[in-house]
Amino acid sequence: MPETLLCPRNLAFELYEVLDAQALTQRERFTEHSRETFDAAIDTARSIAEKLFAPHNRKADENEPRFEDGQAVLIPEVKPAVDAFLAAGFHNAARDFADGGMQLPTLLSQACFAHFQAANVGTTAYPFLTMGAANLIESFGSEEQKRRFLQPMIEGRFFGTMALTEPQAGSSLADIRTRAEPADDGSYRLRGNKIFISGGDHALAENIVHLVLARLPDAPPGVKGISLFIVPKFLVNDDASLGPRNDVLLAGLFHKMGWRGTTSTALNFGDNGQCVGYLLGQPHQGLACMFQMMNEARIGVGLGAVMLGYAGYLYSLDYARQRPQGRAADSKNPATPAVAIIEHSDVRRMLLTQKAYVEGAFDLALYAARLFDDTHTGATPEARQQAQQLLDLLTPVVKSWPSEFCLKANELAIQVLGGHGYTRDHIVEQYYRDNRLNPIHEGTHGIQSLDLLGRKLAQHGGAGLKLLVRAISETCQRSLPFAGLAALRTALERLLNALQKVTLGLLGDLGQGQVTTALANSALYLKVFGHTVIGWRWLEQAIHAEQGLARNDPADEAFYRGKLQAARYFLTWEVPACHHDLALLEARDDVCLGTRPQWL
Repeated sequence: MPETLLCPRNLAFELYEVLDAQALTQRERFTEHSRETFDAAIDTARSIAEKLFAPHNRKADENEPRFEDGQAVLIPEVKPAVDAFLAAGFHNAARDFADGGMQLPTLLSQACFAHFQAANVGTTAYPFLTMGAANLIESFGSEEQKRRFLQPMIEGRFFGTMALTEPQAGSSLADIRTRAEPADDGSYRLRGNKIFISGGDHALAENIVHLVLARLPDAPPGVKGISLFIVPKFLVNDDASLGPRNDVLLAGLFHKMGWRGTTSTALNFGDNGQCVGYLLGQPHQGLACMFQMMNEARIGVGLGAVMLGYAGYLYSLDYARQRPQGRAADSKNPATPAVAIIEHSDVRRMLLTQKAYVEGAFDLALYAARLFDDTHTGATPEARQQAQQLLDLLTPVVKSWPSEFCLKANELAIQVLGGHGYTRDHIVEQYYRDNRLNPIHEGTHGIQSLDLLGRKLAQHGGAGLKLLVRAISETCQRSLPFAGLAALRTALERLLNALQKVTLGLLGDLGQGQVTTALANSALYLKVFGHTVIGWRWLEQAIHAEQGLARNDPADEAFYRGKLQAARYFLTWEVPACHHDLALLEARDDVCLGTRPQWL
């Protein structure tokens, strides 16, 4: 039976060979876990994803949520799937046992969640958003707010959203206009409009808790004047029962090219002057609070992009093995049987490219989850701090590189199917449309590149960058005993050295106030930086593949050979092209910056 979500052997390779998930069970927080409990959670996730999420993926795409009588109406299959997700406890997978959670490492909770993203990204979005909103209330909410809103979210009775974007502002949150006026009872009255709010209305839960960015009357201009508010769809009484409907109205639904199963809403707050909200955290610190949820969402979006690329790769791989067409290039006899298209070199090129992109990005996303565990359960305060610094640096890459290159994998999956790939008879075209939204989710490639080059590299005195260089260098050192990896190591070291040189120059420009020219080609910088990171992760996988081959298990030989071939492809086909990009960055090329609007 072909794999449709992700390859179990590859997941086991990542968890137990590359990232050493079992070592986490030695930490106090995870001592009650073992590989057996980890695998049991994964098996449950796979089963629910295959039986309840995947079957309505296509139907949800073809039957978008409808706007009826001021409400969003979903297809009926969504709720049983979400209910099964909640009943199995996956929305609390990383939460404490005492709070009803599984107390799984984030590495394992993300591995479980990946199955749902591959099966049906539209339905998965509802619990995904709720998990982030709950974490935010847990971090910044008062005890009363936790009792009224967090506890029902943990129980699965309330869902959550993040409401940031406004019609006139888009990604420029400094320009939001939603206002919050203090009321006599300590609450606030909000008035404003938000758009593109995913999961902003549905009937999957008793209540929806919106986390809304707004300005207080005394707010300073810009992002330093933004506060964060809890705004429930239904008010909550002192005894935790539901009260009347809040003054939050669904103004309409957006119809996007992908993620069609997720409601994308326009919400009006306070049309009748009675929208009740509660300040979350400190006044004017809303964006700083919201960054917790945004960074979690960025990593989640990156993993979602990986899984859509992964699902497309697996589908096109199975198709290529089954589809007979044409003959070998050196065959001149038209009477010979047609061969499966996987026998054609160019089809193998497209499949190998997909494999390099999606399995490289999958490794990076899980590595980021492992870092998140280290930030909380590392052996020493220094280890926890270093993990946080490295995770902060890599977050823009985790979000943006898969959103760009796993989308390219989806494009190649369509091409592998030939003319059939461009029809709705095969799901690869939906995977592409779904994944095409991820370059805009949680900040564009350009925004992430500005964050990386303009902020993250210099953060904490460049500590994150130093840690990354050290980690890459250590991997290169560990590859020395393997003669077959010499060329791959050399390619990575050459790129890392060139990237460091260009990085120091750009940071020097920023330090001297030459901000516009230094950041002009930041998107190109993020691409090269991402390729360096993915090249590192592929060399790391290649080391473990060599170690696996040395065990001489015939059942695993093809798997490890495939890993080595994908690593070889990425580091010998993809990485060398980055030197051209670095030359443009080093020269501070001004083709884009110097283009005048009237020339376009």
